[in-house]
Amino acid sequence: MGAEAGDDVVLVNPSEVVEIMKQIPKGKLITIVEICKKNARQHDVPACCSLTAGIFIMTAANAVEEAAKEGKLLDIPYWRTLKTDGFLNPKYPGGQGEHKRLLEQEGNRVIQKGKKFLVKDFQKHLV
Repeated sequence: MGAEAGDDVVLVNPSEVVEIMKQIPKGKLITIVEICKKNARQHDVPACCSLTAGIFIMTAANAVEEAAKEGKLLDIPYWRTLKTDGFLNPKYPGGQGEHKRLLEQEGNRVIQKGKKFLVKDFQKHLV
């Protein structure tokens, strides 16, 4: 979500990003763009900082994997959060391969575009 010079921009709160991610049901998807739009609306500003949103998305994904190694379950389906334009996140735990596997396990069709992967027709599945 873009902002003009002088516009207010919210620096996202990690717990707000995680709460949005937790609300994405199986069969649905969200991108960082939608997370920023939702967060900006919550704070009645035109935009959010996508850099910090991306950092908190990654932090949540890594926290889920770290907790799993300790036998704990965090209810954050991070794999349903895509990069802009429906691309998979190569920095998620396990890289694009694991991200692809998790998405396909839920019925999404992942296609390759160059060296990157994206969910085919991801827009039809956005919340």
